[in-house]
This record gives sequence, structure tokens and C-alpha cells, in this order.
Amino acid sequence: MTGTDIVSRLTMESRRTILGMGGAEPASATGNPSVDRLPGWVSLLRAPNPGPMTLDGTNTWILRAPGAAFGTVIDPGPLDEEHLLRIAERGPFQFILITHGHHDHVEGAERLSELLGGTAILAADPAHCLHGEPLDPNESLGGNGLEIHVLDTPGHTRDSVCFLVECEGERVMFTGDTILGRGTTVVAAPDGDLSSYLASLEVLRAYENVLMLPGHGPARHDTAALAGEYLSHRMERLAQVRAAMAAGARTPEAVVDVVYPDIDPRVRFAAEWSAAAQIDHLERESAAGADGLDRL
Repeated sequence: MTGTDIVSRLTMESRRTILGMGGAEPASATGNPSVDRLPGWVSLLRAPNPGPMTLDGTNTWILRAPGAAFGTVIDPGPLDEEHLLRIAERGPFQFILITHGHHDHVEGAERLSELLGGTAILAADPAHCLHGEPLDPNESLGGNGLEIHVLDTPGHTRDSVCFLVECEGERVMFTGDTILGRGTTVVAAPDGDLSSYLASLEVLRAYENVLMLPGHGPARHDTAALAGEYLSHRMERLAQVRAAMAAGARTPEAVVDVVYPDIDPRVRFAAEWSAAAQIDHLERESAAGADGLDRL
């Protein structure tokens, strides 16, 4: 069964509830502890949408350089009026930035723009932009004391980006759902792609000792260290899935039975989505290897 088949089995309401979520399975223990104090130009407003897939809720990040007239919002979160009013009270803002198009990050963006009198919404996907052009990873957004670099990091979704923000000589990475502060990220076909995701983690491994502020979970000290842990975790899982497939497991359901035997029933669907992406990745990898041999 393909990832598309799994998605099609869900009702539209279930898909609306689930597709925006970041975390799925627990990652291994890490030596990269959470952060107790944020930079003075960054503040967190957490949306009231906790759950097994959103952890404590969606992190809405508010950035404002010291003395700047305008700030920046990253990921307004769901369409929750009280949450959006709390964000608007921190205005005015130059931009509303979106890390990716899942509803728990972008659903409230248009309403927030309305509350702010038409602040531009900028995202990689034009469908989520308002009063502005889509984000270009080859350009930076400047002004109001912030330098915002857009990193193209597809995988969790096709439109996933991260934001490397510099202010007063300090650099911070906003990772959306590409890397979480706790647990690991769902990569669900057809919008998610594991091959692209692994490449994006390699990109983030370059940012050593850069504070990581995720879309869910706590801030962490070192973006590169987390990216490395995520890669190691994914490689271990792929080895387990490869072994399960060699033993005859050919569907996401069968792979989950072997590789995730103790999975919480509430998030089994997410494990099946991840398994579908893993199967797709391994089958493409095998086909590419076979094609290379044919060309010899």
C-alpha cells in the first residue's frame, strides 16, 4: 500500500486534524539539553493545541530587534482567536512567516494578517502567501534589525523551509517541523519525501552551536547536533525496515508490526505513514542501484 492509499483511507476531518502534526515516535535520549533562556529579541507564544502529535502545542515565535519599530512572526498556528489576539498585541509586524503549510502552523495566518491591518504573509507555497511574494531560498529578508535567511529544507512537506535569523551578532535557527525539540518528525507520503528529508538534515548539520527553535517542543542548544541525531535515528530505522522487508514485510502495516511493535495505538497511523515513506525511499534506492549496475 502506498502513502497515497493510506491518506485516502482517512476521512477529511481526520486528515485535517492529523496532517498538520509534527511528532510521532520518541527519539533516543540526547546530550543536547533544552534551553532555559531565549535571546532577548525572541519570545514564544505557544498555541493551545496540545496533543500526541503537536506535543505541548504549536510554537509561535515573535522576533523583534532591540528598538525596532516592527517585528516578525513565525508560524501563527491554528485558527484560535484568543491566541491570535495575543500575537497581535505584540505588533506591529513587518512579516508573518510560515515554515510549511500544515494547518497547525498556517491556519491562523490570514486572520492574524486581518487583525494587524494587512501584514504580509510569506511562505514557500504561493497558496499560503498574502500581500507578498513566495519565499525565495536564494534571497534574504532584511530590515528592522533582523537578517532572515531562508533555507530550502523539503522532506517533512514539499514546502518546508527553515529560517536562519541573525540579530546583533547572534544566530538562531527556526526549524518548523523539520526538527522538533522533542521526539521525531513524521515524513508522510505523498507530500513528505524521505530522500529529500535526509538531504535537508545534511544541510542543517552545517549549523554547529546555532540555537534551534522548533515548531513543537523545547528550544535546543545545537542545530547541527540535533540534525546528526535525527540522521542516525533515521538510518537505524531504515536498517530495521530493510531487514523487515527482506523477511517479507511489504506493506506499511506489516512493517509497523515488525519495527514498531509497541507503538501507541493513538499514533499508529503516523507510524504507518512513516513506514510508507521508508518503503518508498528504499525501493527507489534499490531501483537506482540496479539501474547503475545495468549501465556498467
